[in-house]
Amino acid sequence: MKVILQQDVKGHGKKGQMVEVSEGYARNFLLPRKIAVPATADAINTMNLKEKARLADEARRKAEAEAVAEKLKECQVKLTAKAGTGGRLFGAVTTKEISEGLQKQYGIDIPKQKLVLEDPIKAFGSYEVKARLGFEIIATVYVAVFEEK
Repeated sequence: MKVILQQDVKGHGKKGQMVEVSEGYARNFLLPRKIAVPATADAINTMNLKEKARLADEARRKAEAEAVAEKLKECQVKLTAKAGTGGRLFGAVTTKEISEGLQKQYGIDIPKQKLVLEDPIKAFGSYEVKARLGFEIIATVYVAVFEEK
């Protein structure tokens, strides 16, 4: 029996897929629990429309990520921090501070979880921080750390 899955089913398929399952499994387990619906012509049309909408949304989000990556090439986030002796910082500059600096200075909203620091920033100077924007798009955020007066 062909059914369209309404949620992921381990060993059978992902949400939105049309799969072939035994009639008993569909009638006694999948359909009563609303995990799947029978693959009627109407349900197949709905599935195709949802898939088309999902692909369009994915393409839009990928284009937005590429646009943000282009914007980041021209931006340098300037941050200030308190310093100790020898140009070392008290603490470190975190991804949260970089994310907030991007938002305040350029209006670019990148969550701190998407920023990747290879080593903690514990001294003054210029740094390059990778930003994973999704869809295998990795941008570089340029960060300059200055002494707080």
